[in-house]
Amino acid sequence: MGHFPSVISIVGHSGAGKTTLIERLLPLLNASGIRIATIKHSHHAVELDVVGTDSWRHKQAGAQASMLVTLAGMQLIADGVAQQNPQLLAQRYFFDMDLVLVEGFSQTSCAKIEVLRKACNLNLRCAYQDGLVALVTDVENSNMPLPHFGLDDISNIAQFLMGWKQRQGAKI
Repeated sequence: MGHFPSVISIVGHSGAGKTTLIERLLPLLNASGIRIATIKHSHHAVELDVVGTDSWRHKQAGAQASMLVTLAGMQLIADGVAQQNPQLLAQRYFFDMDLVLVEGFSQTSCAKIEVLRKACNLNLRCAYQDGLVALVTDVENSNMPLPHFGLDDISNIAQFLMGWKQRQGAKI
């Protein structure tokens, strides 16, 4: 293996536009030839498997992980509530990717871009010392000493991400 993807988290309050930002960035980054994966963090319990299916039965019988593979793709369901580190998840499951965009995980040590919208909440979730590397916002005249981008400045945000990735020492 030897290759580890760069990992950056898109953080912000609920409704700020994190998912929309990721959706808009993916086509531009893909067009640049970057292999990208995403990880979505949720604070809510989500049913990941269907009761009664074979994969569910495997888990019920004691498997710590179960993978469903079809012609269309695959799905991994694994125990690991303690596995809350996006860098480790990326290294383990996305080692063949160049970049992993993470939605959430605001409390971890990875680099972060925060989405801040006036309509949601004007308080930042993260600070510079928490790994914040850029701000995507509709707030004018922010005093933070970070690169700032407008909510619709997708091309420049993508360019920033590519430059950030290169500065991490990872090859695109």
